[in-house]
Amino acid sequence: MPLGGCSLSFPIAPLTQADEVTGSDSPVPFGRLLDEEDRRREKAALSTALDPQGDGATVRWENNRSGTKGAITAVGRAYTSDGKICRAFLGELAREALRRTVQGTACAVAAGDWQLRETKPFDRKTVG
Repeated sequence: MPLGGCSLSFPIAPLTQADEVTGSDSPVPFGRLLDEEDRRREKAALSTALDPQGDGATVRWENNRSGTKGAITAVGRAYTSDGKICRAFLGELAREALRRTVQGTACAVAAGDWQLRETKPFDRKTVG
């Protein structure tokens, strides 16, 4: 029996603004908003903060040249998902009048390297 059908294509608008974080297309939560040195510093803070042996203390970073600073805080304990060690976090970014806070989850892909699984704007109303 022949199968007939048609194909329609609809553009899908992004769920976040162009300058917001989006998911795993960057190795760091605020990648699109950062220069190369900012990304390097944020990546180091993410790796330190999410270390499964860590105590969940906030790890801060700053780049005086760009005027950008941020912080990563692990939320809860590390857990295993699909055979990888994962951890939830809050990320903060500040530069001039720009202020962003995100919540997300990242999983270890190699020693010190984390891959973002989910990142979205932080909604304080959802926190107890």
